[in-house]
Amino acid sequence: MDIKEIQSLIKFVAKSGASEVKLEMEDIKITIRTGSTSSSTPETTIVQQIPMAQAPAAPVAAAPAAQETAAPAAESASKSDDSKYITIKSPIIGTFYRKPSPDKPAFVEVGSTINQGDVLCVIEAMKLFNDIESEVSGKIVKVLVDDSSPVEFDQPLFLVDPS
Repeated sequence: MDIKEIQSLIKFVAKSGASEVKLEMEDIKITIRTGSTSSSTPETTIVQQIPMAQAPAAPVAAAPAAQETAAPAAESASKSDDSKYITIKSPIIGTFYRKPSPDKPAFVEVGSTINQGDVLCVIEAMKLFNDIESEVSGKIVKVLVDDSSPVEFDQPLFLVDPS
């Protein structure tokens, strides 16, 4: 598309009364907006897309692939160790706190023995502090979230050894 065709398209859109026209072709995108500027001339945006060469991406992607094969092996070994533990997950979205207040000790530490119904942490959501109680009895093996961190729904918080 040459400049004369673009100019005639702009004039046509201005006369037609349309507020916006988008034209997309293989190698060019044109957006013409009228009525959005204080002057009588329409605003035109022209984006020309040039295809990028795909060859440089392949060698870069090959290097991380070699590293990724070693990582799943280590993760699968740790997951098999963790499979005997029960995961306590967040029931809500919010901010995770291990203590009832900054000057108090944490509810539970690694190695703490817990019973069903014990408070494990507090999650603050919309200015409300919600006590998260244990649904199982056992021993805390690992705390999976840092204090004062945001947590998502169903995010693992603790690993508990039920034995």
